[in-house]
Amino acid sequence: MPRFEASPVHGVLLLDKPRGLSSQHALQRARRALCAAKAGHTGTLDPLADGLLPLCFGAATKYAQLQLDADKAYRALVRLGETTATDDGEGEVLQRLPVPVLGDAELSSVLQRFVGRIAQVPPRYSALKRDGQPLYARARAGEMFELGARSVRIDAIEPIAFDGTQLVLDVRCGKGTYIRALARDLGQALGCGAHLAALRRTASGGFGVEQAITLDALCALDADAARELLLPVERLLDALPAVLLDEAQAAGFLQGRRLRLQPAPQLPPGPLRVHRAGGCGGTTTSVFLGVGDWDGIVLAPQRLLSDEELRTQ
Repeated sequence: MPRFEASPVHGVLLLDKPRGLSSQHALQRARRALCAAKAGHTGTLDPLADGLLPLCFGAATKYAQLQLDADKAYRALVRLGETTATDDGEGEVLQRLPVPVLGDAELSSVLQRFVGRIAQVPPRYSALKRDGQPLYARARAGEMFELGARSVRIDAIEPIAFDGTQLVLDVRCGKGTYIRALARDLGQALGCGAHLAALRRTASGGFGVEQAITLDALCALDADAARELLLPVERLLDALPAVLLDEAQAAGFLQGRRLRLQPAPQLPPGPLRVHRAGGCGGTTTSVFLGVGDWDGIVLAPQRLLSDEELRTQ
């Protein structure tokens, strides 16, 4: 494959990742489409799954953790009556059981058991690491090991369609939730076993898959047109309150100085999105500088854009 000439590119691309491709491979293909020097994704979406994968380029990689920690939404296809070694459709079928006749009320009652803060055992075939090695590698090597339950949060499970064996669900959840494990545990609760047959991520943080571009459509564009699709770096931080600094304050903030702001902005203590008032050429657009920690009196720099990133974003 011919090399491409990479250059500084800063922003967020909302990609509709295709099924059958790893998140890393999707990232590298998008990076080539944008001719971007630096890139990272915001958490792995399994090859089995498709849907929204926010990708970070340049300065945006500094804030990717916020998307890793963001709430997610999925549409899941659960096949009842079959358990598999991997809890999804790619694994060996371990058991087949008859599926009971389920009415709407009974199904809804069982689903509600999984809403809220629950204990969930991750799949054995997962990217979680033990002693530096992914669990899926240990499982493929035939190693037997026990996994402890972790606390995860599921905000809502809505049944969309059910034909007696295949169940379509919309799930909203917090970070670290495995929809494969949810499908497995739902099958256990129904007494017939189940696995995840298909999965589509529909939302991550404040972004929705309807805003995303497919990989084929992205790769059909030239680099300039592809870069037009990038969202500003600060869109990763939409959930954070913002503070606007004047020129003198901004200069001190970028030098790493703690600022006592007067009058103190009426904002809750915690991380803030920090902007400088005014833009280039007399424009009134504010300029994103980075993230600071606010204690109610003093603003302390935390993660800032470099001079190069400020010039080229």
